[in-house]
Amino acid sequence: MSEYVVDASVAAKWVIDEPGTVQALKLRRHVLYAPDLLIAECANIVWKKVRLGELSEPEASLAIGLLVRADIELVPIRRLAQRAVDLAILLDHSAYDCMYLALAEAAKRPFVTADARLLRKLAVERTAARLITAIDLAVFDA
Repeated sequence: MSEYVVDASVAAKWVIDEPGTVQALKLRRHVLYAPDLLIAECANIVWKKVRLGELSEPEASLAIGLLVRADIELVPIRRLAQRAVDLAILLDHSAYDCMYLALAEAAKRPFVTADARLLRKLAVERTAARLITAIDLAVFDA
């Protein structure tokens, strides 16, 4: 069984059927880690889906309940904040997303995301990614 760091773009696909859901569900067979920020980000994704009419309120309630109980090791962001800010400045990308990168780097585990914009930035800025193995969910095959 492999170990990965996953972000909210992946975890949300566990409860919201959209492109990449099949790959995201395959990850559930592995040991997964994320900053505890994951819960807040997933709650926000669920809220946006309700606002867009893509989920009903009962579906949203079920979705966030399942995400909160998901078998994933949540790591406090306090330990990740300094490196996340350093990465955010280097990549010119949100510190929220860089929390996941900081965890992947510190834990020496591959980072799986469906965030194409972040993957592009990592590909361009190899200095930031030297200790981070980033995997595009679209090509992930557990």
